[in-house]
Amino acid sequence: MSHSTDPRAARSREAMVAAARQLLAGEGLDAVTHRRVAQEAGVGRATVYRHWPRADQLLLEAMGGAELPLFRDPELPVRPWLCRQLRRMADELAIPAVAAVSLTLAQSALSDAEFAHRQDESVRTITERIHAAVRMAVAAGELEADVEPSDLAAMLVGPIVYRAAMQRGPASDGFVGRLVDSVGTWR
Repeated sequence: MSHSTDPRAARSREAMVAAARQLLAGEGLDAVTHRRVAQEAGVGRATVYRHWPRADQLLLEAMGGAELPLFRDPELPVRPWLCRQLRRMADELAIPAVAAVSLTLAQSALSDAEFAHRQDESVRTITERIHAAVRMAVAAGELEADVEPSDLAAMLVGPIVYRAAMQRGPASDGFVGRLVDSVGTWR
């Protein structure tokens, strides 16, 4: 990735990153393409390619500081809401570029403190959001469970990442349902 000290190049880069994050937030991961980012940022496609020669680099940059859209605002009943959130995650991870970026982020976190910090923030956010949803279900009498917050996230998200990235296969609705059922007794 190119990082110029030219103020115009820096402004252009900021506009492209902002456009990529806007596309990510508004339309999802597969909307973050060189063509779309160039169009939204008002720059030539060659400019986007100069900064991020590969699509996964562009997506990685967009995801780097973007607000995580998953597991926000739980609603009752929680079980179907949680299934929808996990389904959405599974569908996004089924996109090869998204799976590649997710694995790249995880790998980069092993040796790069900035990426480790980003990953830690994402994991903390996912863990807190899932835990809040499960607490809501327990408080509403929808679920009987006593699982540690970090275990909840690992039990629900881990298998979806494994299915998509390691097995390179889809996560069926039945698979997602079994994951949700594994956290306790739903009523």
